[in-house]
Amino acid sequence: MAVAAAIALGPLYAGNALAFKLFGMTLWGEDDTAEQVSDPVRYTVDFKTDNLDKDLKEALTESSMLVSDKKKPVSGDLGVVIKARDDRDRLIATLYEKSRYGGVVTITVNGTNIDALPPNPAFGRSKPVPVTISVDPGPIFTLGKISLLGDAHSLDPASYGLVPGGDAGSLTILKAGDKIVADFKNEGHPLAKLTKRDVVADHQTNRVDVALSVESGPVAPIGNVGVSGQKSVDPDFIKRYARINEGRPYSPDELKKASDRLRKLGVFSSVTIREADKLAPDGSIPMTIEVSEGKQRYFGVGAQYSTIDGFGLQGYWGHRNLTGRADSLRIEGSVSRIGETTDVGQLDYSAGITYVRPATFYPSATLTAGLKMQSLHPDAYDADTITANGSLAYELSDQDTVSAGGEVSYEQDSTDAYGDQNYLTLAIPLEYVRDTRDNKLDPTEGYRASISAKPSYEALGGTVFSSFEGSISGYQGVGANDNVVFAGKLSLGSLIGSNGISDIPATRRFYAGGGGSVRGYAYQEITPYNSDGDALGGRSYATASIEARVKITDKIGIVPFVDMGSVTGSTFPDFSDVRIGAGVGVRYATPFGPIRLDVAVPLRKYENGTAYGIYAGIGQAF
Repeated sequence: MAVAAAIALGPLYAGNALAFKLFGMTLWGEDDTAEQVSDPVRYTVDFKTDNLDKDLKEALTESSMLVSDKKKPVSGDLGVVIKARDDRDRLIATLYEKSRYGGVVTITVNGTNIDALPPNPAFGRSKPVPVTISVDPGPIFTLGKISLLGDAHSLDPASYGLVPGGDAGSLTILKAGDKIVADFKNEGHPLAKLTKRDVVADHQTNRVDVALSVESGPVAPIGNVGVSGQKSVDPDFIKRYARINEGRPYSPDELKKASDRLRKLGVFSSVTIREADKLAPDGSIPMTIEVSEGKQRYFGVGAQYSTIDGFGLQGYWGHRNLTGRADSLRIEGSVSRIGETTDVGQLDYSAGITYVRPATFYPSATLTAGLKMQSLHPDAYDADTITANGSLAYELSDQDTVSAGGEVSYEQDSTDAYGDQNYLTLAIPLEYVRDTRDNKLDPTEGYRASISAKPSYEALGGTVFSSFEGSISGYQGVGANDNVVFAGKLSLGSLIGSNGISDIPATRRFYAGGGGSVRGYAYQEITPYNSDGDALGGRSYATASIEARVKITDKIGIVPFVDMGSVTGSTFPDFSDVRIGAGVGVRYATPFGPIRLDVAVPLRKYENGTAYGIYAGIGQAF
């Protein structure tokens, strides 16, 4: 049996029997700690929707703040009226979005139309104030005459969704104008703007005539780039890392990529690239990178529990801008298996320090160096290791990255299937990654593929070997709002070289099982065993997973899944022993990624092996 959970310690508490909070968010129940209003007045809402079709009813109901906030009091009697007036504007806008330009929204408060109420109304406080909303949607309008003027006169309106007799919704018209301007900007016209948007609804013919005029302005390259708002980060570094160079063609896409690139450094709380409203004398477009620096030092602690491995504690401290170039230093440590063993020497320990320096040698190159010490005691082996590594990653494109480095590791193994062994290993890690996912923590489309090689030389035994691994995960959402996302992952690995598996350090052999590979099995449980039942570690592996991530609400989802894995002693996977785990999980959406809780069982468990597993974490399983 395996039960595991991990929680980063923070504001974690239960408000009362009806509410529960995690990381400061109300997961369920009412939030009694919400901001209180002065002179609270409550109201009821009667939204009359019998004369509306299903889609229009849903759209109006979702846009109504009177409906969505009906459990929240407003401030004073006038607050009810102000909310009702705002709601009428919101509902009329929704009617326009649905091509209903003749619709009428009527709202009464305490039986009186809001237009007939006095400036300072007074309602009885003995019961909630009754509010009634009625909507006469009117007919559906279609597009009539369409005129593109100015520099847009030669464009085809149909390319922007504007077709006579077609959808006349306000969003369609707004998006068309924005898209025309965006197209001019993408062609290098930084000052392109919409100079006229005339929309005239003819209530006799139920037609909407549209006239859009665009002024493109001249083509201009990027001019002088300034930096503002920085305090301790070198402004020259900011410009270099943003890769917005003077003289390059103007491109909104490149500016967005530059903003995203700077945000990912983690040292800025906000990044905005502002363009000047006129060209410089040399015909270029000046711009300014505006940044706001966030907290540069951080620390945290965490805890986990497993019925197999006991309690675990972790802690870390970091600095995001060590020398003014957004270079980061992180120190971390952990101890686990507390309670699982009373022998302090059998606890798992880990301590490490990592340094990351962006824009090393080239703006698109990142240097990473680290030192890590571990004392590990899984079921398969005991190992004390110290590893020093350094690598340089280079961004070939927004989606493609290659990296290469060096690694030196000393490992002392004991109590594994081959007895006590010492290893001193020199390795050259190589990796290529292509990542097209739309979201790293909760993707709905795209894929991530990686291939890696790690040529190695074990100096004490004179053994030459290499590990080769590859994986690909893909995601495809279905439905208008990606209410179901199908996700799959396939991974393969092989160890080549050496005369026997015992010549290879235990930590470099292959295992599977646990929350990161085949759920339902314990960590590293899937591996070849000898006749005495000792885990050997494998030379090759293959794992596969498939999930259906189904949204139940905007916050909650369920995920049925199946994982498969095989670890064998042959150089290439021969699938002589395939293990399958199946289960279901729950996801709760948060701003920093979904909170995950999975329950799985092995479909063919080992004798005296794990009967089921429970896994918790932040982010999807893969």
